[in-house]
Amino acid sequence: DNSYTFSFLLVFFVLILFRPAFSINILSSAESLTISSNRTLVSPGNVFELGFFTPNSSSRWYLWIWYKKLPDRTYVWVANRDNPLSNSIGTLKISNMNLVLLDQSNKSVWSTNLTRGNERSPVLAELLANGNFVIRDSNNNDASGFLWQSFDFPTDTLLPEMKLGYYLKTGLNRFLTSWRNFDDPSSGEFSYKLDTQRGMPEFYLLKDGLQGHRSGPWNGVQFSGIPEDQKLSYMVYNFTEDSEEVAYTFRMTNNSIYSRIQISSEGFLERLTWTPTSIAWNLFWSAPVDLKCDVYKACEPYSYCDLNTSRVCNCIQGFKPLNVQQWDLRDGSSGCIRRTRLSCSGDGFTMMKNMKLPETMNAIVDRSIGVKECEKRCLSYCNCTAFASTDIRDGGTGCVIWTGELEDMRTYFAEGQDLYVRLAAADLV
Repeated sequence: DNSYTFSFLLVFFVLILFRPAFSINILSSAESLTISSNRTLVSPGNVFELGFFTPNSSSRWYLWIWYKKLPDRTYVWVANRDNPLSNSIGTLKISNMNLVLLDQSNKSVWSTNLTRGNERSPVLAELLANGNFVIRDSNNNDASGFLWQSFDFPTDTLLPEMKLGYYLKTGLNRFLTSWRNFDDPSSGEFSYKLDTQRGMPEFYLLKDGLQGHRSGPWNGVQFSGIPEDQKLSYMVYNFTEDSEEVAYTFRMTNNSIYSRIQISSEGFLERLTWTPTSIAWNLFWSAPVDLKCDVYKACEPYSYCDLNTSRVCNCIQGFKPLNVQQWDLRDGSSGCIRRTRLSCSGDGFTMMKNMKLPETMNAIVDRSIGVKECEKRCLSYCNCTAFASTDIRDGGTGCVIWTGELEDMRTYFAEGQDLYVRLAAADLV
């Protein structure tokens, strides 16, 4: 019957035509992606796409991941950022359990560099729905079967479900590094890194390795130095600190909204959001917010930065300028000193509201006690200079105690938290 044959053929052709749709996000060990084939991998849900592209049609070619549906091409990851292909000949394939990117003379310009060779079954590369590009055992699609993932090697962008910070088991530190400039994705001079060598983990915005801005410690809700990253109905933030990892992550509860954190080539950390009605990325917040109080150590020890006072640097109550002449010339570089020395017994505290907590480099942290106990403990250490709660939820829990100078503090209009600074009895009036 002709119509039967026709419909059979039609179904057969449709199946052939749309065959790639079944594995459009997977690269098997028998396949390769080349610049000339124009093939890309597309994540399930159609949000992300992986392929080759050249910025501003230069002679530099890169393997990128970008948002598939957005009108302006927004890149979220680049494999060979510091080793571009020099022309439009390039191949991505799986070789010896690794992804390798080969140039025109079949030389590797980038590879996943795995040395584990005990996998029995073949491996494949897959672009997941969340934008993570992974190599996994073809028989194990659980996260435990990932042999390598792009989420462990961020470029300038943090996507939902990516982690920023340390995986302690392997010593892996995931951090952001800016592009060199707007059309050159090679490693720029700015980075955003978690520092765990201190009392409480804090993120630092670095320029060529020098501190430019401090996030403040995580207070249970947000980082105390980024008060703009507030609770939103469609976003959940999480900061984990346990024996396995110290890391920040966020996820979306509404899939039609895209949000990402990016470090710009100008040195700003930015949260950008895209809603279904957007025509461009919406800048939600950026840090540093102001180049007076948000700059690292804008005011010297025992002084705090306040945008609402005529001079931005102010001595804490009970302290006076170390160099009055300098101070009067609006130069706060020498900081403040105590009016009255601490006596170790009989001291008290002044409460400073809406504060970004001082840098916690030499702080002592105990999450098991509350504010009252924290105050007692601070008074029992002769060298304790201040204390605060580690978590501001439920009226405040946990205890962080500073010993030594208080540095890089600022006030906020409505955010921040309470800081209790130790003073001699004479200065409490």
